[in-house]
Amino acid sequence: MALFCNETGSGFPLLIMHGLFGQSDNWVTLGRKYAEHFHVYMLDMPNHGRSPHYNDLSYPFMAEKVLEFMDERGLAQAHLIGHSMGGKIAMQLAVTQPGRVSKLVVADIGPKAYPVHHQTVILALQHIDTAALKTRGEAEETMIAYGLDPGTRQFLLKNLYWKEPERLDWRFNLPVIAEQITEVGKPLAPDAHFDGPTLFIRGAKSGYVQDEDMNGIRNHFPQAELQTVEGAGHWVHAEKPLDFYDKTLAFLKS
Repeated sequence: MALFCNETGSGFPLLIMHGLFGQSDNWVTLGRKYAEHFHVYMLDMPNHGRSPHYNDLSYPFMAEKVLEFMDERGLAQAHLIGHSMGGKIAMQLAVTQPGRVSKLVVADIGPKAYPVHHQTVILALQHIDTAALKTRGEAEETMIAYGLDPGTRQFLLKNLYWKEPERLDWRFNLPVIAEQITEVGKPLAPDAHFDGPTLFIRGAKSGYVQDEDMNGIRNHFPQAELQTVEGAGHWVHAEKPLDFYDKTLAFLKS
C-alpha cells in the first residue's frame, strides 16, 4: 500500500516530508505556494497520517517507503524537503539513492545523533484512553496535566480523528513510536554521502543545528549551505512560513 500524499501543482517533482507526530496536512498552505513552481507531493510518513502502519520506525525503512512511492508514481528524480524526522528520512534517501534526488532541503535537523527527548509527550499520549474519549477537549486536559505547551497540544490534537462514529483515535502509530522512539535520534551512517546541492535551514531560536555542526554536515553533504530564519524555533516552516518559503524557493530555483 502506497504512502498517502496531498498532491498539487505541475512541473518538476517536489516531495515534502513532515516530522514526528506530524502529517502532510501541516504543509498544505506552503505546499500550495510551492505548487506555483513544482508538482508537489506532501507525504504522510510511514506510521503517520493516512499512510499505513508498520512495525518499523527506522530511517532506512522509511526512506525505502518513500522510494517505493517515487517508483509507483514514475518519479525518476525529485527535489526533497524534510523537516526534523522528515529531514532525516530525506537525508537517508539522498545518501542511498543519490541519482533520485536533485536538490535536498533539510529543515532544522542534522545528520548527527540526538538524545531522546519526547518522553513527556509519549507519556501524555499513552495516558489518553482514546476508546473512552468523547471530545478532543478531554484529550487536551491530559496534555495540560503533563505540562505540554499550547502549540504542542494543538499540533498533537490535529492527529485525532473519528475512526468510527463516537470513537476517536490517533492517526499516528503510537505503540510503535513509543517502542522505537530511539530510532528517531539515530545518525546517518559514518560513510553516508550525497554530493548534490543541499540546503540546511534552521530556526535562530532552535538548538538542533549549531554552527559547529557544519564540519560534520559537510562530511556527508560536501555542497551543503546553511541558512538561518530569524525569530523561528524548531518549527521554522510553521513559525516563519514566508521567510522559510523565500529562502527554500530561491535555493530550489537556483
